[in-house]
Amino acid sequence: MAPAPVKDSDPTIGRLIADATADISTLVSKEIQLVKSELKVSVKTSGIGIALVCAAAFLMLMFLILASITAAYLIHWGGSGLALHWGFGIVTLFYLVLGGLLALIGIKKIKKTKGPQRSIAQAKATTALLKR
Repeated sequence: MAPAPVKDSDPTIGRLIADATADISTLVSKEIQLVKSELKVSVKTSGIGIALVCAAAFLMLMFLILASITAAYLIHWGGSGLALHWGFGIVTLFYLVLGGLLALIGIKKIKKTKGPQRSIAQAKATTALLKR
């Protein structure tokens, strides 16, 4: 039997290659969009965590300053200054507790940040598919 004649509607090799190239280009473009969206969320979460850690560092600096002033007043005890040094001590402890809480919250936020896991998995799947 003779092979069937080629119809105009049958795809040519050139058309198949062009379609495959366009599909791969679209796939890569969509993967890049996915990575961008995942990184945007990760950067926002990390930014909040870093801001909280910076706030905690500032409050720890305040603690150091106030602790130094408190120690100076305790060393130079004048007898009538009891209320004053206790006041400085209370404020110093307040900054210490607040700084510790901000640091813990900030570190937890930073630890929750994950890389673009779905993008990595999709890229690995695409690589495996293209290797076939």
